[in-house]
Amino acid sequence: MAQEVAAASDELASALQLEWYHTIELEPGVITPGWFDTRAIVGRLPFPTSLKDKRCLDVATFDGFWAFEMERRGAEDVYAIDVLDPYAWDWPATAEEETLDALNRRKDSGRGLTVAHRLLDSRVQFEERSVYELDPGEIGEFDFVYVGSLLMHLRDPVRALERVRSVCRGTLLLVDNIDLWLTLVFPRRAVATFDGMGRPWWWKANTAGLLRMLRAAGFEVVSSPMRFYMPPGAGHPSRRSIRPGMLRTREGRQIAITALKGDPHAAVLARPITQA
Repeated sequence: MAQEVAAASDELASALQLEWYHTIELEPGVITPGWFDTRAIVGRLPFPTSLKDKRCLDVATFDGFWAFEMERRGAEDVYAIDVLDPYAWDWPATAEEETLDALNRRKDSGRGLTVAHRLLDSRVQFEERSVYELDPGEIGEFDFVYVGSLLMHLRDPVRALERVRSVCRGTLLLVDNIDLWLTLVFPRRAVATFDGMGRPWWWKANTAGLLRMLRAAGFEVVSSPMRFYMPPGAGHPSRRSIRPGMLRTREGRQIAITALKGDPHAAVLARPITQA
């Protein structure tokens, strides 16, 4: 018994050394140092209190926080997908090898998800699959789908949402980064900034832009979008990156806002438009 306890302690200690994207409580008091601490906002989102008897899908699960949360809320079946190989992501032609290598090390072939899945004794089913490859004939349909912080990393976010619609028979909760300045200046006009320079950051829309993407993909919005700041976790680099003078640039101001308040996001609850 003592050896088993020691082995479990060693596994937890080793797990905390990983580069985590999500902040996850692996056991009481043992919390991963994630880039973001989604625990702080899950209670504010239009996330179903109960998912009893529901079939759920977590798109771009990363370390699995939202999939585990679905399971915790009683979902009968939770399916999670992600692309573990960063080289298979949407990259612009200007991407440099060192940037791909850095993200490959951070993703670490989904090791965080594997470790959390085992330590939490989870039943979540994981498959390496792109959002572009969602097919109801292969994986079925779902009562609740969560898509988080993904669209800005896609070259074709509307096509991705169309594939999500193909497997969604209930509701979709879309949570994604927004351009806060464009949201404030253009509250009703759908606009977005375009990056596409050396990293897998493509479109950062304002809130109206997210709504337009949903409608273009065949969804109707169920409730008014919610704007909030995604809190940085203990492992977020912005906590160490604030420097004098950085407020002179737009990107510097973004880093400062993320470090002090969090990353600007919007949450939208939607459902597929029923064809007459």
